Amino acid sequence: MTRRNVETYANDQQVLCRENDFIPDSLFKEYGVNRGLRDVNGVGVLTGLTNISKIVAFQNVDGQRVPCEGQLFYRGYNIKNLIGGLGPEEFGFEKIAYLLLFGDLPSPEQLAEFTGILSDCRTLPTNFTRDVIMKAPSRDIMNSMTRSVLTLASYDDKVNGDLGNSIRQCIRLISEFPMLAVYGYHAYNHYENDDSMYIHRPDPNLSTAENILRMLRHDKSYTQLEAKALDIALILHMEHGGGNNSTFTTRVVTSSGSDTYSTMAAALCSLKGPRHGGANIKVIEMIQDIKSHLRDWTDPEETSAYLRKLLNKEAFDHSGLIYGMGHAVYSISDPREQILRSFVNQLAEEKGRQDDLALYRNIEEEAPKLISKNRPIYKGVSANIDLYSGFLYDLLGIPMELYTPLFAIARIVGWSAHRIEELVCMNKIIRPAYMSVMKERG
Repeated sequence: MTRRNVETYANDQQVLCRENDFIPDSLFKEYGVNRGLRDVNGVGVLTGLTNISKIVAFQNVDGQRVPCEGQLFYRGYNIKNLIGGLGPEEFGFEKIAYLLLFGDLPSPEQLAEFTGILSDCRTLPTNFTRDVIMKAPSRDIMNSMTRSVLTLASYDDKVNGDLGNSIRQCIRLISEFPMLAVYGYHAYNHYENDDSMYIHRPDPNLSTAENILRMLRHDKSYTQLEAKALDIALILHMEHGGGNNSTFTTRVVTSSGSDTYSTMAAALCSLKGPRHGGANIKVIEMIQDIKSHLRDWTDPEETSAYLRKLLNKEAFDHSGLIYGMGHAVYSISDPREQILRSFVNQLAEEKGRQDDLALYRNIEEEAPKLISKNRPIYKGVSANIDLYSGFLYDLLGIPMELYTPLFAIARIVGWSAHRIEELVCMNKIIRPAYMSVMKERG
C-alpha cells in the first residue's frame, strides 16, 4: 500500500472528523447548554466575579432590561472621566495601568515611582533580540511575541506563581511587550520583505506610547498629537469587563497554578484569533474594498448602496457583515469608540485625510439604519471601537502586522490585573463541565 503524506492524510480525514464530531443545535437546546457561554440573546453566562472593571449597556426600567448608552468603568471610575481628567499633553497609560493593577489612582509620588520602575524594566536580556526575536522572524507578530514570552521564562530564576513574584513578572512584561512587538516586526520586515532594519532602544524618559513610535520609525520622530492619540488608544484597549476570551483564558490558566509567562502566552494565543483581536484588520480590508468600488467616498447615498451589498453577501468577503458595527455587549453606543473618534478626527485633519474620514462617518451613520431594516436584532447596533482603531493606526503609519500586537501591548495590563485578582481571591481550578452525548457501542 502506498502511504499518503501527512497533509493528504489529514485532508482526507476531515470527512471522519466532520461526521463523528458534529453535535446538532437541537441537543444544545434540549439540554439547555449555551454555545460559547452565551445565552440566546448573546449575553455571557456568569462565570465569575471581578472588582477590576465593569461594562454597562442596559438599565433596569420597571423590571424591563432596556438598552442604554454604553459605559465602561475601570476600578469604579468612568473611562470618559479618567481620560477627560488627563492634561492636554499628559500621557495616561502608566497612571491607568497603576489603577488597574493596584486598585487606586496613584499619588504623584506613587506614579513617579511606578513610571520609573516601568522604565527600568524596559530592557531585554543580553542578546535576546538577536538570538530569539531575529532567529526565526514571522509575519505573524503575535506568534513571535508568544515565543518570546515563553523564552523569557528561561531567563528568570524564579518562575513560580506566588503573588509577589507574579506582580514583578507582570510589570516586566508590561514594559517588555512594546519591544517584543516592534522588534519582531522589524525582524520580519527585514528578513521577509528585504527592507532596512533598525533597532532603536527605548528612551527611559518617554512614555509607553512615545517609545512605541520612537522604536517603530526610522527617524524616531513623532508629533505630540500622534503620541497622545496612541496613548488614548492603549488606555481604551487595556481592559474590558473581564468576560472576553483572552481575559477568561488568563483566569483559567492562572487558576491551574501555572506561571505568569505561560499564562500570558496563552492569553496572546487567544487574542490573536480573528474572532477576538483581529477585528480592526477586517475593517481596514473592508474599507479598502469599499474604496475600490465607490466613485465618491464622501457620498452617503453611494456608501449606503454598497453597504447594502455587504449585508446581502454580494460584496467583499460575502459574510453579510459590516465590520466595525455592533458589539457583543454594547447596544446604543460604545464609549471607547466615542472617545477614540475625537482623536481620529484631529489626526485626519492634521494629515489631510478628510475624504477617508468622511467615508468612516458615512459608514457609522448609514450602517445601523440598514442593519436595523435587514436583520432581526434584540438590541441596538452602533459602531464599535474597531471601526476607528484601524484607521487611527493607519494615520500613524503603523503597519497592519502590528494592529493586533498593539492590542496585546495594551491588554496585558488587564490580563495582569485579572491574574493578580485570581491569585488573591480564588483557590480552585476553573473546571467547567461538558455533558457527553456519546452513544455507547459496546
